[in-house]
Amino acid sequence: MPGETFKEYIDSLSYGSRTDLLFKFLKNAGEEPAEQFVQTLLRELGEVVDTGDLSHLFNLIYEGQLAAYSPPDEETRWKYDDGPFTPLPKPLSEMRVGLLTSSGHYVEGEPHAPPELGEYTQEEGTKHIGEYGRAKPFLSAVPVDLPQEKLGVHQPGYDIRAAQKDRNTVMPIDRMQEMAAEGVIGEFAETAYSFIGLTSQIRLTREDAPQWAERVKSEGWEAAVLVPV
Repeated sequence: MPGETFKEYIDSLSYGSRTDLLFKFLKNAGEEPAEQFVQTLLRELGEVVDTGDLSHLFNLIYEGQLAAYSPPDEETRWKYDDGPFTPLPKPLSEMRVGLLTSSGHYVEGEPHAPPELGEYTQEEGTKHIGEYGRAKPFLSAVPVDLPQEKLGVHQPGYDIRAAQKDRNTVMPIDRMQEMAAEGVIGEFAETAYSFIGLTSQIRLTREDAPQWAERVKSEGWEAAVLVPV
């Protein structure tokens, strides 16, 4: 746009006029790192024309996201003062393990979002991001024997294209089944669960998560693989 600054441009990629969920991290990266990233991206694209090798582009985007979303202090990165998780009472090879993700997967044809939001498409959802952030969490049950083609995904908080092509990128049902078959875990629960992680965190932690925990415990879960997206 005429007169638009570079900062205004990168800001527009994160739930703005040019929303791009793959590159929304540029807003969080800061103006100078974002400028360096774009320059490097253009240079790497030029290299691809000659070499046909896309691996450099993958690594560039991955490292850019990692830098933008990680705490700046290496000493405190990924470290916490306490650990809320309960120690396992027995080996995983003897336990019934379930899967819970915030990826937004659901069974095609079934409700998959908080009723108050209506039926937004993925593209429309990015324009109503604030509504999702205030909405009550909605849990979808997914039978683990459901074919991938009958599994939908709706989550305006991230780029879902990879998840649409292969559910295992964010909902590793097939990998869990393999671990059960190999004896790494004792049993894989027949129902996995998913919700749209872009939701009211206060409601989630205070109301819904405790109820969900009781639900899966009643289904015999002894441990859970949690996949945040």
